[in-house]
Amino acid sequence: MMRRDAASAMLGMVVEVDEPGRAVVSMLVRDDMLNGFAIAHGGLVFALADTAFAIACNEDERVTVAAGADIVFLKSTTAGQTLRATAVRRTVSGRTGLYDVTVRDETDDVVAEFRGRSTTTSRVVG
Repeated sequence: MMRRDAASAMLGMVVEVDEPGRAVVSMLVRDDMLNGFAIAHGGLVFALADTAFAIACNEDERVTVAAGADIVFLKSTTAGQTLRATAVRRTVSGRTGLYDVTVRDETDDVVAEFRGRSTTTSRVVG
């Protein structure tokens, strides 16, 4: 999946851990990722968390996609900081999964908490 993910590549995301039900993805915040207040754009923090979520919930050949997600922003960051998103599977029931993602900065402070809900489709990666 990540070999074809042009958006995550464009944002400079690096997959550090890719295990069934768990993923860690990092991203360096660049100047072009800042909003009008010179802080990391919330949509890009969400994108980082969403990428870690996607990796964690795609455990086999079946395509699993987001059914929904929520995020709470807790701390702002700026250019030059590295963000790390850690996604963990909480539960899977049938085709539905629930995953939590914590985004931290380089000082290990929590930047955001993300909760994603997944749906496994009938498609297979091919």
